[in-house]
Amino acid sequence: MRRSGILLPVSSIPSKYGIGSFSKECYEFVDFLKKANQKLWQILPLGPTGYGDSPYQSFSTFAGNPYFIDLEELIEKGFLTEEECNALSYGNDEACVDYAEVYNSRKVLLKKAYERSNIKADEGFQKFVSENAYWLDDYALYMAVKDDLGGSSWTSWDADIKMRKPEILTAYKEKLQKEIECYQFQQYYFQKQWLKLKKYANDNGIEIIGDIPIYVSLDSADAWANPQLFQLDENCNPKAVAGCPPDAFSATGQLWGNPLYTWEYHKETDYDWWVKRIGYCFQLYDVVRIDHFRGFDEYYSIPYGEETAMNGHWEKGPGMSLFNTLKEKLGDRPIIAEDLGFLTDTVIQLVKDTGYPGMKIVQFGFDSREESDYQPHTYTRNSVVYTGTHDNDTTKHWFDVLDSVDKKMAVDYMNLKDDSDACDEMIRLAYAAVCDTCVIPMQDFLELGEEARINTPSTLGKNWTWRMKADACSDELAARIAELVRIYKR
Repeated sequence: MRRSGILLPVSSIPSKYGIGSFSKECYEFVDFLKKANQKLWQILPLGPTGYGDSPYQSFSTFAGNPYFIDLEELIEKGFLTEEECNALSYGNDEACVDYAEVYNSRKVLLKKAYERSNIKADEGFQKFVSENAYWLDDYALYMAVKDDLGGSSWTSWDADIKMRKPEILTAYKEKLQKEIECYQFQQYYFQKQWLKLKKYANDNGIEIIGDIPIYVSLDSADAWANPQLFQLDENCNPKAVAGCPPDAFSATGQLWGNPLYTWEYHKETDYDWWVKRIGYCFQLYDVVRIDHFRGFDEYYSIPYGEETAMNGHWEKGPGMSLFNTLKEKLGDRPIIAEDLGFLTDTVIQLVKDTGYPGMKIVQFGFDSREESDYQPHTYTRNSVVYTGTHDNDTTKHWFDVLDSVDKKMAVDYMNLKDDSDACDEMIRLAYAAVCDTCVIPMQDFLELGEEARINTPSTLGKNWTWRMKADACSDELAARIAELVRIYKR
């Protein structure tokens, strides 16, 4: 079945109060998708953002980002007043998320809302806490302790709490009872609001493509509560960390710093943690895109303490063993394999063996530095085509700054008569491609420049901040996209 969708992070929705949330503007975006005859809405990871404000460095692989809670619903419930919400600062630029201001304001408002909620009396809350105890207990305690210790990562905590001595855990649970419940309250409203929005999307014929990083952050409840899952030493410090080796795009490689998995342990436990993780994802999303899929075939291991990724080496990953178990325990679920970058024969075979669609990026088809199979005439049906992803420049700016050799290649390939048509033609190439699924970043439909880029890999600052203008989703744009759907039978 041929179908198409749009990539737009929730944080980029033009909600009130500084960042996109599960507000009426989200529902209006679903209405826009329906008008444009789209079938998919792809988002970025929904977890609480950690280091560098990145959704790929989260404090939990299960928890949701409290910034996305719709404050207007909390106002309607009487937990907050409009005056209280309007009195705080959320930054000065509506086109840009100011994470420091959003953090400070949400902390105050969500605490107030919790204190006024009488949440203990809510049967739905009690049920939520009970059903999600397998991750929520550790997450809420982790965040409460983290706050109590000045925001530091668990790796720098005193040995007794770092190593989770039972009597110390009990003491912290008693001391921080209200703070723990406040984090549970936030997760309850996050999930309640998100599932309501997801149902609205599904009822309107739109499926949600979620996104999960292969790795978890070292500064996370997952690593603290389950050190046996990771390559940590007896003091719970990493032995080695994740990243990517040097290549044509990065002379020193990419040092991500995430702890690596102890795959032998995962296999011995029948991949129980992974089954829980992926199973939970399918409560939140209809389709799941797994980032850095090649890490399941071979993963790049960098000795802990290195300042670059230059001295790493490849280790063997779990391969089909993991995916056979997932299929056995969860059934054949719709997963997209993010198989970008340099791929060995074994990675290509793994993607093929899983049956999952891989990804094709049109921008990559015009890079003369290396041979690739990213030009549209080489694509295969079982794949998802994008003009670019959240890690790429917007297509408009990408084309504007292309070097002369690559630009000539692109102009010739698209038979461009006018450079100003490049963005439209790239979208057309993606829509016309044989791939079953086509997803276009919203910025490309809006023909925006580098100011709308979501992320520049291996850089800190100014990432994850772009927000769409309130009037961007016009009827005229919806009609133009719907026409592409009609022409290319998506």
